[in-house]
Amino acid sequence: MSEINRAAVAHLARLAHIEMTAEELDKMAGELDVIVDSIKSVQEVARPEVPATSHPIPLTNVFREDVVGETLSQELALANAPDAADGRFKVPAILDEE
Repeated sequence: MSEINRAAVAHLARLAHIEMTAEELDKMAGELDVIVDSIKSVQEVARPEVPATSHPIPLTNVFREDVVGETLSQELALANAPDAADGRFKVPAILDEE
């Protein structure tokens, strides 16, 4: 017997203020029923002796080492800037404040 039927989907659609055609209700009921069946099959496999996992492959540290690499000098960084002042990029003001 289906867990999700057309009447249940119509009720939820009314609660969510979603207008659905008869075809959409039938299609959604079928799709939601497949999802519920899939969850049931996963629940059947989930047993206390089976440890929960967040990732199928054990991972260690996936981050690279935090090592300072080659950096630009202030002069080199500002070399192609359209406008600079006091060792900084100069950009147009975005607020009407003085």
